[in-house]
Amino acid sequence: MHLLAILLQAVADLAPYAKMGAGIGAGIAAIGAGIGIGQIGRGAVEAIARQPEAVGDIRSNMIISAALIEGVAFFAIIVCFLILFV
Repeated sequence: MHLLAILLQAVADLAPYAKMGAGIGAGIAAIGAGIGIGQIGRGAVEAIARQPEAVGDIRSNMIISAALIEGVAFFAIIVCFLILFV
């Protein structure tokens, strides 16, 4: 039982660092999603400029890829906020 008390005290001492890491992690997740979606948009515009007849396929693939990136970023931000507020 004494070991558990020591571990709980160590966790309580490190809580400010966990909160700081959660805030930084949420920011990095948002920045990464923005960069990823920007790259998808750039690639789609270049592909449409090269092959305008494939605009429908390119657009649908772009939307699916952007949605997947947003889902992963949203999950990362939720995990960071759970660490931050719990």
